[in-house]
Parts: sequence; structure tokens; C-alpha cells
Amino acid sequence: MVELIINPIIVTALLTIAGIGIVLELFSPRFGIPGFIGITALLIYFYGHFQAGLAGYGTIALFVTGMVLIFLEFFLPGAIAGTLGVAALIASLFLAGGTGLTIGISLLLSLFLSIVFFFIMVKFFDKRIMLFNKMVLFDSARKEDGYVSNENRVDLLGMEGVALTTLRPAGTAIFNDERIDVVSEGSFIAQHSKVTVIKVEGARIVVREQSSKK
Repeated sequence: MVELIINPIIVTALLTIAGIGIVLELFSPRFGIPGFIGITALLIYFYGHFQAGLAGYGTIALFVTGMVLIFLEFFLPGAIAGTLGVAALIASLFLAGGTGLTIGISLLLSLFLSIVFFFIMVKFFDKRIMLFNKMVLFDSARKEDGYVSNENRVDLLGMEGVALTTLRPAGTAIFNDERIDVVSEGSFIAQHSKVTVIKVEGARIVVREQSSKK
């Protein structure tokens, strides 16, 4: 059985199963069966190489350290813990694999297949990474859903009113008994002057004194 486990084809299959299990866990809200299967595949990998004398306790300790660091990455700022964890994990796989070239090819193949599987899940099954749902806001406040950053008062365009305060150039004007914050074109407008709305840019209402019209 040990000879079967350390066979390059079986090694590639185990690493691919582990990679796909990790990918599936990225789309799951909590740890489940895919993650358990992925970890089991890695444990079988290390068990076979340990029994074959290719991996020692130091290699297994390096693997466990890498997994712990990757887990801590979700709670620590920066990417240092995650980077060190991935490096430790890959190093432990290489140390347990015996021949560097063989394990390198197996890792590349399993990584390639896992990436292809990831893009298939995203592209064709419209999956989203659930792991970061609590840290990243995916929803957007769209105007179609009734969300607006500022009310656009285009209904005021062309309306005539009276400057309630002096506009220097900002101030308040009254239109149909409604107090509106306005701004003049840049010129000073005295209080109680008649004004006309000439431009509306979101919450910015631009007015012009009526007496300045030609």
C-alpha cells in the first residue's frame, strides 16, 4: 500500500484532490466535507511517505506549522502569516516527496487542475468566494434599487425664487415656500433678490440673479 501511495500518479491525484477540496471550501460558508476530503488526501500523502522513510517528524511538523499559519492569516493583518504558511506547506511537500523533480511536476499538475476547476466554478456556475463575505462588501448601492448619494432636484431647473439669505456665493433661497441651499454663479447676490435656477448638479443648485439677464 505504501508503494502505491508514493507512486507519482497517486501523488498527483492526492494533491489534486487536496487542491480541489480547498477550492470548494472557498465557496462554502463553513468548513465541510470538501475540506475534510482535502485534508484526508494530504494526510494519506504524508502517511505514505512517512512509512516509506521519505518524511520525518520534522517534515510533518513543518506541514502542521504551515496549516496553522494559513489559518491565522484570516485573523492577522497583512499577508505575512499566509505567505509563510504557504511556503512552509510547499516546503513540507517537497521534503516528503523525496525526488524534487517528481514532486515538482506533481505539484504543478495539481495546481493547474485546481486553478482550472476554480475558474469553471466561477465562470460556468457563477460561484462567489464565501470565505471573504464578512470582510468584503460585495453589494453595491444602485440608483435602480432606490439608493442615491444625493437627491437630484432637476425639478427646480428654471424655477424662479427669492434669495432668503445673502449669497456669497452660497446661501439659501426659497422656491414655492421651500427652503433650498443654493449657490450663485460666483457673483454676490443680495438678500431678497429674485433668482432663477440655471443648473442642477446633484445636490448643487446654481442660481442667477434675474436682474442680470439680458
